[in-house]
Amino acid sequence: MSSAQTDLNLKVKKSSDKISENIHIVANDPSLAFFRIQEHVRKVIQPILDKRIEVIMLQKNLQGHCFDMEYAVRAMKNIEHSDGIFDQVQDMIKNSIFLKQQLKYEQIKNKLDKETQKNSVYKRFSAHLALDLPDFTDITGVMRETSSRMETMITLNKDNANTTHPPNNMEQLQRSHTTLH
Repeated sequence: MSSAQTDLNLKVKKSSDKISENIHIVANDPSLAFFRIQEHVRKVIQPILDKRIEVIMLQKNLQGHCFDMEYAVRAMKNIEHSDGIFDQVQDMIKNSIFLKQQLKYEQIKNKLDKETQKNSVYKRFSAHLALDLPDFTDITGVMRETSSRMETMITLNKDNANTTHPPNNMEQLQRSHTTLH
């Protein structure tokens, strides 16, 4: 063998022995192994803690969103079940419109009846007064007063008659009620 090869073999053997010795020291020296583990933990622990905090925050947010979704779903189901209530409200509105129309009809009818009664009583008295009577200036005021008293007495009697025997308006009520529905 040549001197270069023996020299190379010697260097390889020396390097192999050093590597083997370092591996043996690292493998058998616990303080060095713990030092390497400590270095590794120092490098890795902070990112792990940051990720853990982030995951916990995401979990809390997710639970909040799940609660909101469940609440919204329950609210929608309650709205779906409220059809009956809305139907009742609609029926009540229809009935109130019907009753309002009936009240308005009765008010107009009573107003027209009162106006026609006033006019008719006055016309009857004025027709009798249109005769050729002598000019009594004092008697016209007395006649007006008497006619107004008569009108009030007639309306009072009619009101009393209406309260004891109410008019039969059921056909009119039914007729107007059927036009609404």
